[in-house]
Amino acid sequence: MLTIWGRENSNNVKKALWCAAELGLNFTHINAGGAYGKVNEEPFRSLNPNGLVPLLQDGDFVLWESNTIVRYLAAKFGQSPFYQQDLQARAAAEKWMDWQTATITGSFRHIFWGMVRTAPEQRDMALIETAIGEMEQHLNIVEQTLAKQPYLSGEEFGIGDIPLGSFIYAWFEMPIKRQPRPHLERWYQRLCARPAYQKAIMIPLT
Repeated sequence: MLTIWGRENSNNVKKALWCAAELGLNFTHINAGGAYGKVNEEPFRSLNPNGLVPLLQDGDFVLWESNTIVRYLAAKFGQSPFYQQDLQARAAAEKWMDWQTATITGSFRHIFWGMVRTAPEQRDMALIETAIGEMEQHLNIVEQTLAKQPYLSGEEFGIGDIPLGSFIYAWFEMPIKRQPRPHLERWYQRLCARPAYQKAIMIPLT
């Protein structure tokens, strides 16, 4: 039995929920974190001492860290091209997973918290504008890649698209000015056409 812990409005939890939906998995979802609490209580802390979501339980096996959960689900339940069997093709897709965490998360957090979770009169617009500028620079790299291939994972949709894809919905939904990027926008529209993306990602920003 699979169980995914984490509030559905968390961008990192969305990765796990989207991946599970893409794979057509049967699982139990337990809202935790934020207004739902639970993460500072037992049994959650005994499962994840970090007190963070998402958390995956697969029988007696427990796993945390969102990108690792996506890799695990894809490796166990997925098939090519979603989870490439060729080592180099899989590594080329997976690099985008680590890139999202290391490069995108910091700037995105300032924008998201500022524009979505902070009252307008309390926003630090200088910080937000700086973060938007950083995001624009990062997304230039994505634009250049998507000019050569339809997905970050390559010619077909795969695990490399999930981390940034989980964040990019908010990027396009937040009331901010964005530079036009036709290749990024086409990629985003392809994601929006996927039923699993609609179910797990395209929910109100909170």
